[in-house]
Amino acid sequence: MILGLAPDQLAIALTAALAAGFVRGLAGFGLAILLVPVLGLAIPPREAVVVANALGLLVGLVGLRRIWGHAERSALHISALAVLAVPLGVWLLARTEPPLARLLIALVALAAFVLVLLPKRPADHSPSRSETALTGLASGILTGFAGMPGPPVVPYYMRRAIPPQVARASMMTVFLFTAVAGCLAALALGVATWREPLLALLLYPAVLIGNWLGSHAFGRVGESLWRIFTGVVLGASALAALAKLLAAY
Repeated sequence: MILGLAPDQLAIALTAALAAGFVRGLAGFGLAILLVPVLGLAIPPREAVVVANALGLLVGLVGLRRIWGHAERSALHISALAVLAVPLGVWLLARTEPPLARLLIALVALAAFVLVLLPKRPADHSPSRSETALTGLASGILTGFAGMPGPPVVPYYMRRAIPPQVARASMMTVFLFTAVAGCLAALALGVATWREPLLALLLYPAVLIGNWLGSHAFGRVGESLWRIFTGVVLGASALAALAKLLAAY
């Protein structure tokens, strides 16, 4: 046993971390959406969320200068509101029974898959202030509750007619801020323990390798293939986690 994980559980966690890192490097999102449902089957959901936020913080610092230069200004507005809403999500997670939390987290991952596949908005579409505000607040709550800031943020950028590098950099900027807020809120509210940082450090090399591979693949594939790939991976992960949960009942 390593940090309470059996060898088969550790192997699954490392494989999921490698795959999640690759998708994150290629798409700019997907780390927590892929990782939390899988980790949540081996450890309590609140621990899985803290681990995902810690990994998001660690990997978010990689290539920060390059990402910051391509991000939209809207990413800062979304991040500011998300940071304010993170403690509410952590509070909800601490008061939700583990079986229900696992189910809700799997459903969030499934919703992200559906939202990614929605048609693009018109080329001249510009998000309103209310849309931006709701995106930030929802992202913050989901960061605290599920370690998944992506479901509101991904469609906000990916459904618009903006270059992939701008969408990717903007999403990564938001996810870095929410990861910081998620870690701090978990510590402040007593949700985090010594185990989660150690588990995050154990999985970090796999995430880092996957992120490096994904970053090198980004830009070498067409936009259509990029969107299809990320959607399929997210959908497969969410359906797998949901199927295992339903089979347990």
